[in-house]
Amino acid sequence: MTGDLWTPPDEAAPGLSALTEDERYRHFDQLQARMAGVWESMRLNHDDESVVVVPSISLDRTETTGTGTMMQAYEERFLFLLVLLRQPRLRMVYVTSMPIAPEIVEYYLALLPGVIPSHARARLSLVPVHDASPISLSEKLLARPRLLRRIAKLIPNTARSHLIPYNTTELERDVALSLGIPMYAADPRLEPLGSKSGCRRMFAEVGVPHPLGAENLRSLDEIADAVLAMRAERPTMDSAIVKLNEGVSGEGNAVVRLKGLPAAGAPTERDEVMKRLREMELESEKTPFDVYIAKFAENGGIVEERIVGEELQSPSVQLRVVPGGEVELLSTHDQLLGGASGQRYLGCVFPAAPEYARLISEHAATIGRRLATEGALGRFAVDFVVVRGADGGWTPYAIELNLRKGGTTHPFLTLQFLTDGRYDPRTALFITPRGHEKHLVATDHLESELLKGLVPADIFDIVARNGLHFDQSRQVGVVFHMISCLTEKGRLGLTAVGDTPAEADRRYRDASRIVLAEAEQAFVEHPLPV
Repeated sequence: MTGDLWTPPDEAAPGLSALTEDERYRHFDQLQARMAGVWESMRLNHDDESVVVVPSISLDRTETTGTGTMMQAYEERFLFLLVLLRQPRLRMVYVTSMPIAPEIVEYYLALLPGVIPSHARARLSLVPVHDASPISLSEKLLARPRLLRRIAKLIPNTARSHLIPYNTTELERDVALSLGIPMYAADPRLEPLGSKSGCRRMFAEVGVPHPLGAENLRSLDEIADAVLAMRAERPTMDSAIVKLNEGVSGEGNAVVRLKGLPAAGAPTERDEVMKRLREMELESEKTPFDVYIAKFAENGGIVEERIVGEELQSPSVQLRVVPGGEVELLSTHDQLLGGASGQRYLGCVFPAAPEYARLISEHAATIGRRLATEGALGRFAVDFVVVRGADGGWTPYAIELNLRKGGTTHPFLTLQFLTDGRYDPRTALFITPRGHEKHLVATDHLESELLKGLVPADIFDIVARNGLHFDQSRQVGVVFHMISCLTEKGRLGLTAVGDTPAEADRRYRDASRIVLAEAEQAFVEHPLPV
């Protein structure tokens, strides 16, 4: 180290493949120790500052994203990060599996407040792998050392650069090692804390309320034993949820119906419970039961009481741990859920309702402080279920910890980057520097077969003709994302921003209605040319 400049590794040093896991983590720890210096240098307008974005989804999913097109759409979901180019000297390297359509890049650059798009574009290096296979982007990069060297050469100064991944596994760690820059994200060794079993243990250790249940299960027999113990403690429990340790967005969940079973402790109770387990309702409709149970045996999971009530909500809290260990509360959201049993994440409303936002924030902060002591870094989210009691008060239950960016990350950061506003935990409101409230409604799942009749250029035409843009003067409007999967998958994402909850909801519904109506017109045949 010379001054604040990091000396690149000797060309004679061993390559990644020559290092053991212990050696890789030793090198990784040395890199991560530099993150504090990188963090301090940010916002100082250095002419050699850069970020490398590798939005790789390296998660064990019960069903994959399906196709390379869907994977590409998830990689493009974080194009809101292009708004960082409003910093006039920042350079960005954005890596994707396949090339991003130029009109999509132009759409995002046009959102930048107070920046000439061409100036921002000159500081943006788009690096496609040209591999459309539905495997993680990090795997694709690590299989191509020459491409990684080319990306490394785009970094002007490794002492003022860092990697931004979607989630972190050993794959993302190895990408960071290959580029010689630290990673602003959780250490992969903390991954067990983010599993369903790991977070239940943590919730219990720090005293955060969570559902009755059991963790570290591996088989139907163990699930059955746990359900019997739960029924003995709570005979009125009418349903339970089985969860894979590594399930994402509710895909690894299954509902077990318990109504009508013999009384707890009855001789036939266990046989009847096993029958209900074999009839459990899988959230992932594409996953066969035997495949689900095989994944459960391989990676483990939990079973817990399904919280029910006449008035039930599913909010989440976003936090981050910055270099130095400070925990910052970023936002609260109410999640929009759907799917076979209403457990699949579809979108969110921001901020969460104030009557319970502060309550769940306090519990999330407790979890955040524990994570900070474990050495966590970067963004994470805690999911809750809250139920209103007869007295009108809300009872919270922590149900998940996501040590990664998630479905609420990109809508919130889009709003924050475009408005420079901040979430105030005391009032549970998002306020801009002008003192205005802002609210949003967002989804990754505007889906219809009709949308397959559109191509990305059609979306921008619809935006222009119907005023579905983001108005920088009023700081309200709509931002679309996941545009590249429109034609093949009939799916689109959007974030609608308003000054009030009602306005955000109206803009969301209007945008959805207009896009679907235009999509329907795309199938109307025109007369043949004469």
